[in-house]
Amino acid sequence: MMDLVVRIAALVVLCGVLAGVSAAQSDGSIECWGWDDYGQCSVPSPNQEYEAVAAGRWHSAALRADSLVFCWGADNYGQCDVPAPNEDFTGVAAGSNHTLGLKSDGTIVCWGWNVYGQCDVPAPNEDFTAVAAGSQHSMALKADSSIVCWGWNVYGQCVVPAPNDGFAAVAAGGRHSVGLRADGSIVCWGDNSRGQCDVPAPNQDFIAIACGYYHTLALRTDGTVACWGDDGEGQCTVPEPNQDFTGVSAGWLHSLGLKADSSIVCWGNDDYGQCLVPEPNQDFVGLAGGYGHSMGLHANQTGIEGDPPVQEGLRILSVFPNPAVSAASLMVLAPALQTVSLDVFDLSGRLVDHRDIGEIAPGQHVVQWDACGAPGGPPASGLYVVRLRAGGTTVDARLVLLAE
Repeated sequence: MMDLVVRIAALVVLCGVLAGVSAAQSDGSIECWGWDDYGQCSVPSPNQEYEAVAAGRWHSAALRADSLVFCWGADNYGQCDVPAPNEDFTGVAAGSNHTLGLKSDGTIVCWGWNVYGQCDVPAPNEDFTAVAAGSQHSMALKADSSIVCWGWNVYGQCVVPAPNDGFAAVAAGGRHSVGLRADGSIVCWGDNSRGQCDVPAPNQDFIAIACGYYHTLALRTDGTVACWGDDGEGQCTVPEPNQDFTGVSAGWLHSLGLKADSSIVCWGNDDYGQCLVPEPNQDFVGLAGGYGHSMGLHANQTGIEGDPPVQEGLRILSVFPNPAVSAASLMVLAPALQTVSLDVFDLSGRLVDHRDIGEIAPGQHVVQWDACGAPGGPPASGLYVVRLRAGGTTVDARLVLLAE
């Protein structure tokens, strides 16, 4: 059987990680700070059980554990009016004045301002696994690892460079687009007036990407962040120490990074207080940046019966891809030599698969799970809990599976 543990050689993107959080901050709540003139920082009640966040220009969006999308803030173009039926969502993205939602069947729903066709999903609207929203354009990743772009194209931001394959993640800026390849390299296209498409050398070992209006961020496997493009507000000047990052996001003129200790670091323009993370700055698993506001997502524990408390030690840093079509990779941090096993549950608590991973050495590793090898065949599309066990430590992550 192929070895399930490899040193970092696959790509991982932060999504739904549930490890290393305290009981007090494990309710899936959202923190918003910065500009709130349009109510974009006023999270609707009940503020709990959220799984993902997205920040637009003057509005915010979030995906809840029950697969519903909620939007708040400016609604002058209908960007907060989620189309019916509001159900079965697995992902969300926010542009200037439009919003995208990814459904569990691989289709995309768009709403809000559509003057440039940014809400007109190209046919066939199927087999999508991730979404991103720029200022006035939209992007999506297909199950075949190709990218589809639509909407405003004055700067060529919707013209994906050939070869259009081998991509693992997408990000959309004000007037440019970015694709992360499975080999860890980055491709940028569209407006390059501020150098936002000039990927710094060496173009390798990247695992996550984010775009501001005129700048780009990327996370490397060593936990450092690279930024390029406009730095007029300091948005590309990563604060020291530039290490131990596990996720990145970007607003118009500011940047955000998630640290391994679950804190958030912000830098760049702070005219609206969007870089002043509220205390206590801890227990975050997700983040997003808008025009003048920022968002942080606290972990949402699984609620599976018998779910043990998270302990210090083994950690799941991220899951990629998420949603996944047939296989996923978990970036794992092991503090010492440990024997690890992997369990996968559906939300009813039923065990779907079990794997004995074996011993892993101290450091970061990628643990791979192939859904096709599950007893009884690949599980159906849906939300699953992936659990790693090592001695007395148990850590969980959520994974959206899209059946082939």
